[in-house]
Amino acid sequence: MPLSDRGLLLLGLVLGSFCTPLGSVAPGNNSKGHLTEAAPSCADALNVLLIIVDDLRLSLGCYGDKLIRSPNIDQLASHSLLFQNAFAQQAVCAPSRVSFLTGRRPDTTRLYDFNSYWRVQAGNFSTIPQYFKENGYVTMSVGKVFHPGISSNHSDDFPYSWSVLPYHPSSEKYENTKTCRGPDGELHANLICPVDVADIPEGTLPDKQSTKKAIRLLEKMKTSASPFFLAVGYHKPHIPFRYPKEFQKLYPLENITLAPDPQVPLGLPPVAYNPWMDIRQREDVEALNLSVPYGSIPVDFQRKIRQSYFASVSYMDTQVGHLLSALDDLQLANSTIVAFTSDHGWALGEHGEWAKYSNFDVTTHVPLMFYVPGRTAPLPEAGEKLFRYIDPFDSISELMEPGLAGLHVPPRCPSPSFHVELCREGQSLLKHFRFHDLEEDLTLRGNPRESIAYSQYPRPADYPQWNSDKPSLKDIRVMGYSIRTIDYRYTVWVGFNPHEFLANFSDVHAGELYFVDSDPLQDHNMYNDTQGGDLPQSLTP
Repeated sequence: MPLSDRGLLLLGLVLGSFCTPLGSVAPGNNSKGHLTEAAPSCADALNVLLIIVDDLRLSLGCYGDKLIRSPNIDQLASHSLLFQNAFAQQAVCAPSRVSFLTGRRPDTTRLYDFNSYWRVQAGNFSTIPQYFKENGYVTMSVGKVFHPGISSNHSDDFPYSWSVLPYHPSSEKYENTKTCRGPDGELHANLICPVDVADIPEGTLPDKQSTKKAIRLLEKMKTSASPFFLAVGYHKPHIPFRYPKEFQKLYPLENITLAPDPQVPLGLPPVAYNPWMDIRQREDVEALNLSVPYGSIPVDFQRKIRQSYFASVSYMDTQVGHLLSALDDLQLANSTIVAFTSDHGWALGEHGEWAKYSNFDVTTHVPLMFYVPGRTAPLPEAGEKLFRYIDPFDSISELMEPGLAGLHVPPRCPSPSFHVELCREGQSLLKHFRFHDLEEDLTLRGNPRESIAYSQYPRPADYPQWNSDKPSLKDIRVMGYSIRTIDYRYTVWVGFNPHEFLANFSDVHAGELYFVDSDPLQDHNMYNDTQGGDLPQSLTP
């Protein structure tokens, strides 16, 4: 089960002989799906549809979750190469997105929060869409692709990355406002927010608007002489859980279980704990009057949070289904690569934590799949639909067995690489699309660095405090660097200088070591039992 970090994730997206896959993950044991012999020739410029979901953990049928109704994403997976071990470099939106859209890790982009623009702070690095744009593609952004705000220069990196102005749905501005009808009949800014869509401002939701806009762009590009790169960013299941209320019916509360490990592990260093402060600030959670930082959420409310997360996933799945069905109806499925991923995961009570903001697998492990016409699935026959829309209310989502354009792959980054505009800090995934049986791919063996995923998370102090989840750069004093291999997750928390962007590995504040086979949930920290958690030198960053 080879692993590799996802910092280069999207830089390899379509940058190979036919379009490489996302560049910093590896198929698990193994990526499910079989590669077919037919493939587009290098002369064919394949389109690219990149779907980025916000806060989506591996709660999908195609990843083995038997509760989740995700029939449309599962259908995509059935025609795709599905990666089992893709990991985010930092479990928070802006740093993660800048990382995989530039092909650089957070220590290179120097973005650990939301408050700087990498072209100014670190270097004028090229992005994936920019690379496509410079090579003749029409590049378009819909919804949340780059994180809006300072981290993308209040422009979603336009005009560098995009041929036309990025689109943001008008109803985004209501996401955190008082639009949630509470038991008292009043409107609140709640965490849990099932809504009657007809009754909310503008009578729609951001992801619905994004889907409609993306379909209109596909219709325009169908007759274009230029290939396209269309990135669509969906908001859900990001909080607040604001979704059409009918999706609650898919997940009766009596069927909702708690996290298998809902308590804070005894051996967890305080610096590693995520006190989920943004969750506590929502009106319905605030009303619970929980103690900070370790006060636990009542069991019945935990079930409601999990129910709404799952309902948000199914709602988002329907939007993906409508988008892919339109791609098919426009007869673009045989000339378009579809890549699907998330910026990071989300804890649903595991380790007594909620949200992201940690180095655990549950927050760094992300879904990743590629549909490549003629390579991961045969080219569709005339009249055949690969991506028919599936209504989750009409069918039970079954676990489907999951079955990249002619640009050169950018070179590996030198060290340091601040003067280099275009390079990559992870491996290209192109090799995984060249073998009939990926289990026989020996190129991944013998090099321990190719079996490592790197993640990191900053903290302002050794103990949980009000800004532990999202510290500003100036407040970062400790950085947790984490290595995930086939056997273990090892994390060391070290002193960090935010002015010089330097970690001091001789200043160790705490450590974590979890053995995956015996402790898959990562609840038993063995760091102090291993004489400081020493690792072979070949496995250190």
